[in-house]
Amino acid sequence: MSRGVESTYINLNPIQRGGVLTAEARKATLEFADGYSVCDYCFESRVDLVQNPPVRNLTADIAEFLNMDDVRFTAGCRHAKWAAMHMVTEPGDTIVLDSLAHYTSYLAAEANQLNVVEVPHSGYPEFTIDPEKYAEKFEEVERNTGSLPALALLTHVDYRYGNVADAASVGKICKEYGVPFLLNTAYSSGVMPIDGKKLGVDFLCASGHKSWAASAPMGILATTFEWNQQVFDKSTIRGDWSGRGFTKKEVALFGCSPVFGAPVMSLMASFPTVVERVKHWDEEVENARYLASQIERIEGLHQMGVKPTEHTLVAFESLPFFEAASKSKKRGYFLYHELKKRKIMGIQPGMSKSFKLNTFGLSRKQIEYVANAFLEIARKYDIPVEDEA
Repeated sequence: MSRGVESTYINLNPIQRGGVLTAEARKATLEFADGYSVCDYCFESRVDLVQNPPVRNLTADIAEFLNMDDVRFTAGCRHAKWAAMHMVTEPGDTIVLDSLAHYTSYLAAEANQLNVVEVPHSGYPEFTIDPEKYAEKFEEVERNTGSLPALALLTHVDYRYGNVADAASVGKICKEYGVPFLLNTAYSSGVMPIDGKKLGVDFLCASGHKSWAASAPMGILATTFEWNQQVFDKSTIRGDWSGRGFTKKEVALFGCSPVFGAPVMSLMASFPTVVERVKHWDEEVENARYLASQIERIEGLHQMGVKPTEHTLVAFESLPFFEAASKSKKRGYFLYHELKKRKIMGIQPGMSKSFKLNTFGLSRKQIEYVANAFLEIARKYDIPVEDEA
């Protein structure tokens, strides 16, 4: 059964906009849908080394695109975070991360038996991360444990408010303290320009299915020459009875990147478009700012996070909608249903007190339609709307 969301509706889902496949990727996904479909000519025991189709070239191209030195593909950004932590820390070590980090950052730490110390955000309504707080937490960890953290993680763009963190400043602090720096770019690389070395990054993880127009699950782990031998360390196993060895297999990737077909080929097919589209990031942000300004014409609705927004993922506080929901037969689902009637999807069902959306890749005409839909809904429920300036 066809999903039909992108062809029938305007999709505002925050986790889906950057992952909408290109036409080329849709074709590649169908062609390479079979399991292990890129392994027909695998002579090197690893997907990242396959030359036909040219996966090996793709890894090099992505490393150059991110200005990093080495790249591997993973089963999502969460796997990339786990892998970096697993290879550069020891159980019982402490890592420092921002308090807006995705839950998978915490689970990756937990799976590696690491202690977590959070850098606090500024609170309502901006929820920003102050880079200097990283230095404070580094020193706090050293006082409490006798050593600096084994790793620092920063969420470049958080999933709750769409704030773009000051990665360069955190990278500089990490270099000053000698703490390895992992940057989670799940909502940034692939949609906006990223220069890993300029940001002082040691490890960069990305989500192909969130932001690189690739089929899921698709992750990217990039690192520098300083760390690539450790992060991509190979197996030393020798079977006592079989005599087998796996010296080409990389431990953190379970021997071979688990993206043997559609995910990696859809990434390859979309990559030229991704390279081009990041050049137009300013236009994307301007569209998001326009929509935010229109929604804020509704009395009592406010954008949360940094204003004006610096990203296409935008969150809103919407107490008047919450009040309207109490009078509607649909209750908290009224907003979802009102938007669906207007062929707009992606706002989480049941959310009316607050909601978030993503405008990436939408045309200005589509965004204007969405803006008018919100204004229409407000007027329908007798919520005052400010006249346009």
